[in-house]
Amino acid sequence: MKALHSILIFLGLLSLILIGLSGPLYQLEWLTLGGAFTLLRWAVYLAIGAGILNIIALFLRRPKGARAGLSVLAIIASFIAFYLPYTQYQTATSVPPIHDISTDTVNPPEFVAIAPLRANAPNPVEYAGEETAKQQKEAYPDITTYVSPKSPDELYQQALTVAKNMGWEIIDTSDEQHRIEATATTTWFGFKDDVVIRIQTQNEETLLDIRSKSRLGRSDVGKNAERIRSFLSQL
Repeated sequence: MKALHSILIFLGLLSLILIGLSGPLYQLEWLTLGGAFTLLRWAVYLAIGAGILNIIALFLRRPKGARAGLSVLAIIASFIAFYLPYTQYQTATSVPPIHDISTDTVNPPEFVAIAPLRANAPNPVEYAGEETAKQQKEAYPDITTYVSPKSPDELYQQALTVAKNMGWEIIDTSDEQHRIEATATTTWFGFKDDVVIRIQTQNEETLLDIRSKSRLGRSDVGKNAERIRSFLSQL
């Protein structure tokens, strides 16, 4: 029975290890995206099974000392391995399946320097269209053009500082056109989302529009909207 209990502990810890490895293995190109998601799915199944069995074993066998600590650790690991993907799934089902978010959906900022970098990306560089704009307005009504009393030069420099502070890779800047293009890379899977910032004047006010678009995937799980909100709040 001790051997069986040891196996259950190992499986509980293994589920969390597999969850953690799914992203890096994809980034290293050792797994395809489909393979990484399959690994995630089976790791969740393993976490559920190992977690339940470890809880049962903990109450029935009542281990002591180090084994008791390992049992609790395995249960916690199983819970985390289940919880992380589950929260991502919950978020994905609560937001529209879109991946191109812009503060200006009528005349969204265009990618210029980044366009060649997206040449082979599954999601084209062009704006996703009216249906995406409609879904965005329903899901993210707060994402609108940023209006500032500052001069275009001042706002441009401030926007550039915020973009750098957020850890984005600055691809191109234009002091004359007040345009910034950058790429944000997610930590776990290394997904690349491209950002373009446009600053212009209208009626003696300075307007800043920002657009964030994923290179891969139909749904961004709300990441682009979250990125724009974070940028505007720091601005």
